[in-house]
Amino acid sequence: MNTAQFTPAGTLTAEDLGRIHLIGVGGVGMSGLARLFLTRGLPVSGSELREWPSLAGLRALGGTIHMSHEASNLDGVDTVVYSSAIPQDHLEMVEARRRGLRVLHRSEALAAAMTGRRTVAVAGTHGKTTTTSMVTMVLQQAGTDPSFVIGGEISEVGSGAHHGTGEYFVVEADESDRSFLIYRPYVSIITNIEADHLNTYGDLANLEATFAEFARLTDPDGFIITCADDPGGRRLAETLRAEGRRVHTYGLSPDADLRLDDMASTAQGVRFLAEVDGHSLGEIRLPVPGRHMGLNSASAVLTAYLLGLPVEAAEAALGAFPGVRRRFERKGVADGVLVYDEYAYHPTSMTLALQTLREVAGDGRLIVVFQPYRLYRTRDLQAEIAAALGIADELVLLEVFGPGELRQPGEGSAALVEAVPLDAAHKVFVDSWEDAPVEVARRARPGDVVVTMGAPPISLMGDQLIDALTARAAGDAADPTALGAAVDPDGAASAAG
Repeated sequence: MNTAQFTPAGTLTAEDLGRIHLIGVGGVGMSGLARLFLTRGLPVSGSELREWPSLAGLRALGGTIHMSHEASNLDGVDTVVYSSAIPQDHLEMVEARRRGLRVLHRSEALAAAMTGRRTVAVAGTHGKTTTTSMVTMVLQQAGTDPSFVIGGEISEVGSGAHHGTGEYFVVEADESDRSFLIYRPYVSIITNIEADHLNTYGDLANLEATFAEFARLTDPDGFIITCADDPGGRRLAETLRAEGRRVHTYGLSPDADLRLDDMASTAQGVRFLAEVDGHSLGEIRLPVPGRHMGLNSASAVLTAYLLGLPVEAAEAALGAFPGVRRRFERKGVADGVLVYDEYAYHPTSMTLALQTLREVAGDGRLIVVFQPYRLYRTRDLQAEIAAALGIADELVLLEVFGPGELRQPGEGSAALVEAVPLDAAHKVFVDSWEDAPVEVARRARPGDVVVTMGAPPISLMGDQLIDALTARAAGDAADPTALGAAVDPDGAASAAG
């Protein structure tokens, strides 16, 4: 069990960090933090092994990016920042300690950046990134100019971080390694609590207890928001209310403080009527489909309402919500096949995403290209993941992405594919990256929807699928090696956290 400890938020500010170096700077979380520091005018460098899409933007902001891990990368550096994906014996970690540099976990560095702001922290097993993005856009629409760091990029905006001038700081709070316990939120939003990261927590009871510990860190003058429809969220609300804490809920449940009525989801989006304590807040519309998207947006509406911001700002922001990259992201169309990318890897979020994609597919078929994320999760939740994948019409399954994990006999995707309730002709395990686009081009028909889903590296495959389908339409004999040559998923470990 992971029992890592982190230093609680204190009086350290971002400016106190001096020249900052981030190990594995290309990962979504780390690149967002780097962007925040750069837009704050701080000197930033980082190291990577692969040319991730985020790196060009960091260079444009003045960041120095080293495409190798070397001791010399730390020359002139004051603070080294690492994520939980970086091992303690990493050569730059070892060198930083040898030089006596300040070494901070990503969450500790982020806490320093939040000093002096009112933090709105979004936690939960799934839905965090989308909810954090929605809250951010609502606060922006209300004119508060919040700072934010999100575990993904808001589509069309092209950024997952920003240094704002306002009093609020919106952050996605990661529970996977307990690091969210260093934050001291003014507002805590907990979307749901389900069994996950049991390599850290051991069991659901310990996970729920830690979420309660996180919620208790909320400023007494602030408030806590949970989902009344989620059993874990409901239990948490009952526990905290019994302690006299200020808790508000949202959901379809009749006793939710913010209730969603007449919710409807189509391929064009989702809509519902929002009501608080019998008072109508009007109709909320989102241009992205999915009932789970409606629930996520309700927490943003409730946050705005409780902060005393105009509900009209929430309606306008959510009505224009462009989505988040890697969350139901439309990659393009080729040869009549629509290609999406989706980050879901937990069975609940997978099920919700695939049910929504079924709505989009209509009369077409749903083809899923899935890369499981972490061996322990794939093993412990194999039956649930297999059931979610059974929603598909066709499945192309890649090996589990688990940097640093040791695969035991019988573990991994070869076992998972057998458990998926699809006929053998409609599911296949491919043990090499370059075989996946070839399989999709062989199976997909005009009118189908294809989604790449799961671990971080799979996000790089969408363009290759489109290339393979385009080549098929042109009658070209695609070279499988060429299709896969641009990506070595095993080389992505440094950015996976």
